[in-house]
Amino acid sequence: MDILIEQLDVTDAHNLYKFELQNRKFFEEMVPSRGDDYYGLEVFKKRHETLLEAQAQGSSYFYLIKSTDGSIVGRINLVDIDKSQKIGHLGYRVGQLYARKGVAKKAVKLLLEQLTDQDIIQVKAKTTTNNITSQKVLEKNGFKHSKSYDEEFEMNDQKLNFVYYTWTNKA
Repeated sequence: MDILIEQLDVTDAHNLYKFELQNRKFFEEMVPSRGDDYYGLEVFKKRHETLLEAQAQGSSYFYLIKSTDGSIVGRINLVDIDKSQKIGHLGYRVGQLYARKGVAKKAVKLLLEQLTDQDIIQVKAKTTTNNITSQKVLEKNGFKHSKSYDEEFEMNDQKLNFVYYTWTNKA
């Protein structure tokens, strides 16, 4: 599937809200819930504005993963950017209809290619022990396993751990 990533814009709020609602159950199988409040339209709009403000300040970059027809198929973010250390933290999610089609792998690759312009030299990511697909996406994009924590947490009646990865820009 051909995709592109576009930086989040104020005009994306409505379509992004629909995307998040349609995929809520699917996302919450692999990542902790954002909570019921997140899915209230007014709260969502406020959070969207907050993301745009952080993006304007350069502390985070938010992108939508889109198909060539402009449909939202996922999102990918580089957040908590430490400009002095040149480090950012990666997050992404792909909608259920597009999972296991190489979308996440391509989106991560596209984002990493843009980082040479952003002056980021290291990207950190984390996933859960049960999210093997995400671990593979990271590894196929050059991320190295950096650590795992023995400390467990419970999600969806499963005991899980976080697994941490690091990518270093060689450009």
